[in-house]
Amino acid sequence: MFEYELHRIRSAELRRQAEDARLAREAVRSRRAARREARAARAARAAGAAGHTTATGGAVAAQEAPADRRDRRRLPRAA
Repeated sequence: MFEYELHRIRSAELRRQAEDARLAREAVRSRRAARREARAARAARAAGAAGHTTATGGAVAAQEAPADRRDRRRLPRAA
């Protein structure tokens, strides 16, 4: 009987750990999605602001959205 109770306790603990891991993955996924949406919104605003017309009446091509922070910090490697 004692072994059965230990088995039930271990199983319950494993289930709790698995649920905690699932919740952590879900939180990370939602934060990444929010960052992607914010980045897309910034790019859309930048494209809308840069899409003005020139004096000749032609539309100026929208500039690319600024690179995210990681890309700006990268420096070329020394040879």
